[in-house]
Amino acid sequence: MTTLNTSLQSIQITIFPDGRLDVRNAARYLGLKEKTLAMMRGTGTGPKFIKRGRVFYFKDDLDAWLNANGRYISTAQSIRQGV
Repeated sequence: MTTLNTSLQSIQITIFPDGRLDVRNAARYLGLKEKTLAMMRGTGTGPKFIKRGRVFYFKDDLDAWLNANGRYISTAQSIRQGV
């Protein structure tokens, strides 16, 4: 018998009053590593960002990126769609 642990883990992120997140908080929000976001910035495959001395992401852009390709019920479905 397999037991499934469905407990949720809370994370704390800091969002600036204008909706910006720094790289550390953006990575936490997305569930990615900071290095992964850096690689995505270099290849142009990640969420939109701004650079004003430091790199920032807007929460709305992070949410849009998460939902851009829709949701799939199988990896086969995502492969057929070219994701």
